[in-house]
Amino acid sequence: MGALEALIIELNKRGIPVRLADIGDVSKRDFIEAKVTAREKPEYGVILGFNVRILPDAIEESAGVPVFIGSIVYRVVEDYTTWFKAEQEKKTRMIIDTLIFPGKLKILPGYVFRRSKPAVVGVEVLVGRIKPREELMGKDGESIGVILQIQDKGKTIAEAVKGMQVAISIDKAVIGRNVDEGDILYVDVPEQHYRMFKQTYANILSVEEHAVLKEIAEIKRQRKALWGF
Repeated sequence: MGALEALIIELNKRGIPVRLADIGDVSKRDFIEAKVTAREKPEYGVILGFNVRILPDAIEESAGVPVFIGSIVYRVVEDYTTWFKAEQEKKTRMIIDTLIFPGKLKILPGYVFRRSKPAVVGVEVLVGRIKPREELMGKDGESIGVILQIQDKGKTIAEAVKGMQVAISIDKAVIGRNVDEGDILYVDVPEQHYRMFKQTYANILSVEEHAVLKEIAEIKRQRKALWGF
């Protein structure tokens, strides 16, 4: 009981909630409880144990449940918090990878390789980044088309960043009709992504990217006054 109390105290110090605390070896019921917790909070659907073992009839139920068992209480907690931090960072990276980042680019005069179906042009990325499957818009907020492919010196690349001059193909763009040489274009950042950058992930953008994000919001608000709020 003393070891159990010590373990709970260490967890409470770190603000880690405890669903069930008991003495004895890890049972099938313990794994079932952990899986129930994991449905809503995967990071808390774990088992911590001090000087215990997993009962033989519980091993089959243990699949997918992280277990931290040791002979030193604070080390068990440290092992769990290290895992917890890594899981949170992984989750954050996964979310960030789905976000469409702000980007600003210019169509280089004299570098129109195909005028339509799709348009293929040379561009310079002025700020931020661009990726295939991202939609572009003009200064008036009108959709220009979707980036199909980016090439750098003849090689297809997954992303182009500030300062790079690359060739891109744009679906639905028609040079001389909805876009021209020398035009400034923006990545059409979705409203929900804008909110996430402003509220949660502001620290991952540079000062220049924040400025472009503001420009994008101002363009959007010409058509929808409360866009991004």
